[in-house]
Amino acid sequence: MKDYIRICDVEKYYGNGANVTKAVDRVSFNVNQGEFVGVMGASGSGKTTLLNLLSTIDSVTAGHIYYGSTDITELREEKLADFRKENLGFVFQEYNLLDTLTIEENIMLAMTLQKKSRQEIREECEKMLALLGIAEVRDQFPYQVSGGQKQRCACARALVNHPQLLLADEPTGALDSRSSQTLLETFTEMNRELSATIFMVTHDAFSASYCSRILFLKDGRIFHELVRGDKDRREFLGQILDVLSLTGGELSDAR
Repeated sequence: MKDYIRICDVEKYYGNGANVTKAVDRVSFNVNQGEFVGVMGASGSGKTTLLNLLSTIDSVTAGHIYYGSTDITELREEKLADFRKENLGFVFQEYNLLDTLTIEENIMLAMTLQKKSRQEIREECEKMLALLGIAEVRDQFPYQVSGGQKQRCACARALVNHPQLLLADEPTGALDSRSSQTLLETFTEMNRELSATIFMVTHDAFSASYCSRILFLKDGRIFHELVRGDKDRREFLGQILDVLSLTGGELSDAR
């Protein structure tokens, strides 16, 4: 697998003068195409800030972020907006679905913004509804379906334009155990079947155990890394819990 994303000596400061907070401190790492990377750390460790920098929602104070040969830290706002629309998909803890549109219409909307043909929109939507197991609720509105179904709709909307990178910020935070497991298995399937590159921020060890690699952040720096390799998920979960117990990270129950 080739490096798709390169994060080089990235720093992010907030505030000024004597009240400067260093949220991300000289962080460097690569993400391969088709990789499922997780980022863990206690509250205030910098993990969400790092995701916001990768997603172009926030800008770096110093350093560079490359997607292939494109340095997004050098792009102006208009070019950044185009880059975000054409290359990135987002799944957040809050589903951010439009309540006035059906599940199917929420998914279609993402493609309408890309100016695709009506036939292409219908075909792609059919594929995503089937892949994520929500075809039976296609005509229902978000308030009529379960949290897990809403989150899978959010996944379908994020993936329907085949983004280069799917960014997930605490995607299981609002879900019960069963819905969380279904969503994480969906991520695994998307990663395996669609070669989707996924970057997920989580404080939950159970969620992290689905990743192929985990970066652990503390005080804005990467202090440890785990690679799953050939280990089964339960063994990998044990390793994650060991690292978190040594660092005072936020431990969630292993479901």
